[in-house]
Amino acid sequence: MSIKVLALFAALIGSANAAITRRVACPDGVHTATNAACCSLFPIVDVLQSQLFDGGECGEDAHESLRLTFHDAIGWSDSDPSFGGGTDGSILIFEDIETNFHANLGTDEIVDEQKKVLSQLTGITAGDFIQLAGAVGLSNCPGAPRLEFLLGRPNATAPAADKTVPEPFDTITSILARFADADNFTPQEVVALLSSHTVAAADLVDPTIPGTPFDSTPFIFDTQVFVEVQLRGTLFPGDGPNQGEVQSPLRGEIRLQSDHDLARDSRTACAWQGMVNNQQSMANQFQAAMAKLAILGQDRDSLIDCSEVIPVPPPIPAANAKSFFPAGLSNADIEQACASAPFPTLPTTPGPVTSVAPVPPS
Repeated sequence: MSIKVLALFAALIGSANAAITRRVACPDGVHTATNAACCSLFPIVDVLQSQLFDGGECGEDAHESLRLTFHDAIGWSDSDPSFGGGTDGSILIFEDIETNFHANLGTDEIVDEQKKVLSQLTGITAGDFIQLAGAVGLSNCPGAPRLEFLLGRPNATAPAADKTVPEPFDTITSILARFADADNFTPQEVVALLSSHTVAAADLVDPTIPGTPFDSTPFIFDTQVFVEVQLRGTLFPGDGPNQGEVQSPLRGEIRLQSDHDLARDSRTACAWQGMVNNQQSMANQFQAAMAKLAILGQDRDSLIDCSEVIPVPPPIPAANAKSFFPAGLSNADIEQACASAPFPTLPTTPGPVTSVAPVPPS
């Protein structure tokens, strides 16, 4: 064999070895990681699942933990440093201040639950803990994407400013402006972030009916919220109208004014409708938008990628992989808003008119 051929083989072997990611054995003797700093997170994930998420459920605390990632992160402005430090855990550290902001009302329960778990742990900051809990909680929801998790956010030294969190009664112009100022979020990215409402419920929009979902499948990360918000509203599920609430199409389902308006505004209507029946696209867009949100105020290059500690979410059930109309409703109930494409034709679930049950407390 010629020297040139031997040299070529040696180069190829060297390239192959370089392409193999080296892993380190974690002290628990069970896990390995691409970075030793990630090893400490595996037991924290186990604690989150057992103590906060009821053994791995896509329930109330998983929903609320995902919500908290946003409420902590959005305290950031590209133009005004007084807004806060972004994903720095300030809503946990300065709970007495931030949970009393009007837009944060109702977060006190999940803040207290998370602080109870965090107090048992060492080696993780409040900002990292909030984003980790949100990603782990979402991993319990069938159909959800596996969110990125980066480690290394410093703890907040001051609370975020009030009025940095958009309210459901704000205008679409002000909501889009707030997101654009946070880190140049586009209208498409704002819609993508609202995919979170497919695994969510409201406690205080109408305090007479806590745990009222935004769509008919609140335990599955599917595209139903984008269908059902586009349906004509006919009723209030409780004693509405309340501030930030408009009529819903289903008993037991609540609709935020901001969701209703985003689905019908010319700047966002086609992005909203485009999520319907596009499960993979919705999941991918949400994953990308959350990766951006989760490091607001941070230097990405200074953080360590520990995404491997996030569990792989279960697949979406076959019955939810495609969008549908709840029983009793059809395309005739859609309020068409996208000017460039008709609303997709969808099947209607057979049976009596749909009524949605509340999300039980964890």
